Amino acid sequence: MPIYEYNCSNCGHFEQKQSMKDEPLTKCPTCDGPVQRLISKTVGIIFKGSGFYINDSKSDTNQSKETPAS
Repeated sequence: MPIYEYNCSNCGHFEQKQSMKDEPLTKCPTCDGPVQRLISKTVGIIFKGSGFYINDSKSDTNQSKETPAS
């Protein structure tokens, strides 16, 4: 479940774990004051599986051959 950030006019900033299907909160769970949902700046994205890293899609023939220094 995603974590949404809210700003309460009385309490300040808080986070709430909610389903994506849930409606945004309108009242603070602590003081019942009005809240506004904030747009998060950080998003945790995790790429799992092969093909996401540069070394997964590289073939041996595409690698540059190093020449020894003379």
